[in-house]
Amino acid sequence: MAVPRAVVSLLRWGAVVLLAARLGTALAAEAPALRVVASFSILADLTREVGGSDVEVRSLVPAGADAHLFTPTPADARAVADAQLVIVNGLRYEGWMTRLVKAAGYQREVVVASAGIKARRTDGGADPHAWQDLSNVQIYVENIRAALASRVPAKAAAFNTRAAAYKARLAALDDETRTRIARIPKERRRVVTGHDAFGYFADSYGIEFIAPRGWSTESEPSAQTVAVIVRQLRNQRAGALLLESRGDPRMLERIASEAGVKVVSERLYADALSPPGGEADTFLRLFQHNVQTLCDALSNGSAPAR
Repeated sequence: MAVPRAVVSLLRWGAVVLLAARLGTALAAEAPALRVVASFSILADLTREVGGSDVEVRSLVPAGADAHLFTPTPADARAVADAQLVIVNGLRYEGWMTRLVKAAGYQREVVVASAGIKARRTDGGADPHAWQDLSNVQIYVENIRAALASRVPAKAAAFNTRAAAYKARLAALDDETRTRIARIPKERRRVVTGHDAFGYFADSYGIEFIAPRGWSTESEPSAQTVAVIVRQLRNQRAGALLLESRGDPRMLERIASEAGVKVVSERLYADALSPPGGEADTFLRLFQHNVQTLCDALSNGSAPAR
């Protein structure tokens, strides 16, 4: 029995459509990873979590380095020029970024990961350390997901899936953090750190942070500021004095000595991951480490002292 010509044509057309769909899927799977440049290590880690193997991420400020003091190199300019997407924190955190983008001749999209976040205000303006509140990191992840999906629509489903899984982990860590800090008596929830990088954490989780420096490590406190802090600590007391993973500890050690406050041996990570293999080499590990360090330091004075 002969097959009608119209049916044959329809079958052939269906085969062509199926072949094209399979070819498109194969090409999407084989497409090279999207080249992304992130301004510093925390953003790079968030981007890798959402992008997976579909992105190739370079952090301009390497893990363990200070973004406040960073000076871009010609190699950084070449990386930006070659990037298909650039992701920055915003909130005036990367004062060097605008000059770098211009010098590199980069004209593609620059994604501001903190877009939509209600910035904490300080005497120095907007506090850029918004990642210290996990609800803000949810917004970072969503902005990164949207940017990647817009740039590579064929892989949007994978980006969406990874972003949703990571947001669930952030939400679980947020709940855990609130539960653990709630167990610490309110009168003990006071610590001293090197610079004002934990304001969002303080506002969200209920720990008071006292810092001689402003939100930038470039600032140097006056002798009057240090004296005021020493008097404040003598009068109000603090659960502990915690050094940060970077910076000169001598000023804080002097404050601790004059105020009679212990210096905790474990250090906080404010705005950079540790190098790979370290205790804070991903953002989740960084946040977990900080919470553990704070809870140990403030719970019945059980933290080890120097």
